[in-house]
Amino acid sequence: MKILITGANGMLAKSVRKRLAENELICTDVEDLDITNQEAVLQYVKEVKPEYIINCAAYTAVDKAEEAGEIVEKINSNGPENLAKAAKENDAVLVHISTDYVFGGDLDIENVYKEDDRKSPVTAYGVTKLHGEEKIKQNTDKYYIFRTAWLYGDGNNFVRTMLNLGDSKDEISVVCDQHGSPTYAEDLANIIAQAIEKKIPYGIYHATNQGYTTWYDFTKAIFECTGTVCKVNPVTTEKYIEMMKITQAKRPKNSQLSKEKLLAQGIEVPEWEDALKRYLKAEGKM
Repeated sequence: MKILITGANGMLAKSVRKRLAENELICTDVEDLDITNQEAVLQYVKEVKPEYIINCAAYTAVDKAEEAGEIVEKINSNGPENLAKAAKENDAVLVHISTDYVFGGDLDIENVYKEDDRKSPVTAYGVTKLHGEEKIKQNTDKYYIFRTAWLYGDGNNFVRTMLNLGDSKDEISVVCDQHGSPTYAEDLANIIAQAIEKKIPYGIYHATNQGYTTWYDFTKAIFECTGTVCKVNPVTTEKYIEMMKITQAKRPKNSQLSKEKLLAQGIEVPEWEDALKRYLKAEGKM
C-alpha cells in the first residue's frame, strides 16, 4: 500500500512508520507539506496518489492553545478538512487522530464515554479537535477517526518526566482525581494498522489501552516497575494548581473511553499495565 503520513516526526507518527514499514510510506512534516494550505494539500495528494492518508499532525499544547489564536483552528480543523477533501478527490482513506478532549470530561467516574456521547469541549484544544472531526465527516465518507488519550512513547512524555522527578526528588505530588487510560504509542499504531489491514467499517473509534487508572496510580506503577524510590503523594487537581502556582486549561476529570466498538471489530487492545512494562523494557528501565 502507498500511505501518506503527515506530522511524520511526531511521537505517534514514529510508531506508525515503524509498524507500517513494509508499505510504501510518504512521510511529511510542516516543512514538506503545510496541511493548512488547501491548494498545496490538494496538489500534493493528487501527485502522490496514496491509498491511505494518516494525519498525525496536530496542535497539542493544551495550555498554549488557550492563547495561541487562529493557528490552533487552522491546524486542528482546517488541516483535517483539507486532507479530507484531498482524500475524497483521490479516492483515498483518511485516518485521523482525535482526543478525549472533545468531551466535557465531567461524566460521573462510574461511567465511560462512548463514541456517540454528547460532545461538550471546554478548551480551545478540544473545540478545535471537534471541529476537525466535523469537517472530516462533512467532506469524505471514507475515514477512520481514532480518539485517544494520555499518550506516551518515543519523545517527551509523562513516564519520562516522572522517572526524572523520581530520580531527583525524595517525594512528589501527583493528581489523583483525573481518570483515564495511559496509551502506548506503539499500541495505538498497531490499532491503526489492524484497522487498515482488517478493513473495519469506516467511522469514529475510541483507541486507548485497556483499563483505567489515575495519574497518581500510574506514577506509582511506573516507580514500582523501575524500582524507583520516591514517595508519591495524591493531590486533587485544584490543590495541584494551587501548589504549583500555575494557570492551565481545564483538564478532564473523566477521560475514560469505551473500547467496545473497536473490540467488536476484532481489534487487539492490550492492557495499560502490560503496555507500560513493554515501554519501560524498550527504554532500558526494567
